[in-house]
Amino acid sequence: MTRAGCSAGRRRAISSVEVIEVGPRDGLQNEKVSVPTDVKVALCRSLVDAGVRRIETTSYVSPKWVPQMSDNVNVMDALKDIPSGVEVSVLTPNLKGLENAKLSGRVDAVSVFGAASESFSQKNINCSIKESISRFSAVAETALGDGLKVRGYVSCIAACPYEGPIDPKNVVKVWKLLKDLGCYEVSLGDTIGVATPNQISKVIEALVAEGADVNELAGHYHDTCGTALTNVLRSLDLGLSKFDSSAAGLGGCPYAAGASGNLATEDLVYLCDGLGIDTGIDFGKVVCASEATLDVIGIGNRSKSAQAWHAKKQT
Repeated sequence: MTRAGCSAGRRRAISSVEVIEVGPRDGLQNEKVSVPTDVKVALCRSLVDAGVRRIETTSYVSPKWVPQMSDNVNVMDALKDIPSGVEVSVLTPNLKGLENAKLSGRVDAVSVFGAASESFSQKNINCSIKESISRFSAVAETALGDGLKVRGYVSCIAACPYEGPIDPKNVVKVWKLLKDLGCYEVSLGDTIGVATPNQISKVIEALVAEGADVNELAGHYHDTCGTALTNVLRSLDLGLSKFDSSAAGLGGCPYAAGASGNLATEDLVYLCDGLGIDTGIDFGKVVCASEATLDVIGIGNRSKSAQAWHAKKQT
């Protein structure tokens, strides 16, 4: 792959974007209302029907810490017949989780994570950054040996709720550690949703300067301050063409007061449609995909474009 030596002043032509749907996992894990298994399964199926081709369905973590994901085995069992053209991934923070995930028989990739903030790492998983990556090494090695792909997440790429602004050099360090584990792709997380396009530029440019291939990076931008879409635009300028998003803008961060959900899949698709960038996703179908889930949780769709679509349908 060609290395991307780019800056904010050099716009790269992007004709298509890969949308990584994380709503069923990252979106639902922080919702306090328990969502029934059949509703989660229906959400995944509806998203795939809308054209989603990469989806993170659940996580294999202790139900003590994330009770919303305690039905992971049942969810994955019900999704065994998802078409082979769809990449199904799950979060597996330890070997036990990985072994359980493999029993489902329908997992293509597993995800591991590290933070660019020591304080966040301690609060989130009770260990240092270095210790966290060490823990994941056995998971990555085993997964790769079993023919699974491994995806990495870096949290707090721009700011931390405990430390404030994060130096891009810290992001580079974690990216290198994840690449050394064998991660085929690293997702850059603005976990508390406060990043601006200039901050995103600094992070991506720092990574590229150290040899990162933009084709192996993804953007994961929360929308707390309303900048997620502008961060996507800046990322597109810098050559990124993969973005995590969550149906209806579900999600948040339990360690950051006021942090809202992920970038809404609907808004990402709407933006790309308007720019003539292909996502393969039907906007109307993806708007409808989360309706049953939202009814259970008792909230409305957080996507601005979805709200406008519904308002227009009612006139």
